[in-house]
Amino acid sequence: QVQLVESGGGLVQAGGSLTLSCAASGRAIGNNAMGWFRQAPGKERDFVATIAWNGILYADSVKGRFTASRDNAKNTVYLQMNSLKPEDTAVYYCAARSVRTAALTPGNYDYWGQGTQVTVSS
Repeated sequence: QVQLVESGGGLVQAGGSLTLSCAASGRAIGNNAMGWFRQAPGKERDFVATIAWNGILYADSVKGRFTASRDNAKNTVYLQMNSLKPEDTAVYYCAARSVRTAALTPGNYDYWGQGTQVTVSS
């Protein structure tokens, strides 16, 4: 079992930056594909980024603004978010797969954090 805990959300003005962290416990996640997703009120959970053994993928809506990374020594993944826009407002979730290959859909992830709220004001 893997437990994931996100942190770092908050309220920020448009154009600002936030860094989300996702700390894993239970076992090492260095060989697992990790994902970031977000869900706005009344909308589906959308793909943001995934970190896999062969690279990092981003949703078109965040490409060039968000950077995903991982620190295996700390068993933690990060999402650096720059140039934030009001449409980035959502609950952000960290997720882990049991395998090392990337996936873009929530159903392909096995473990989820509780989410952290990001609110971007205009």
